[in-house]
Amino acid sequence: MYDPYEFPETGFVRLKQIIAPYGPIPVSKSTWWAGVKDGRFPKPRKLGSRVTVWKADEIRALYEAKNEC
Repeated sequence: MYDPYEFPETGFVRLKQIIAPYGPIPVSKSTWWAGVKDGRFPKPRKLGSRVTVWKADEIRALYEAKNEC
């Protein structure tokens, strides 16, 4: 189960830490990538040829904004 207090406030996070069941965003991997493509979700950063990350503060802002609605 996801605990919002365990999500980092700064730094980088991988996709597994963002989407369900381990992360705060309850979507599938394909839905996440479609959302990145159409601008609903933040753009990733590449740290290497096989390492994709997102800024933790952008993801935190995304799910905190959704929870306020």
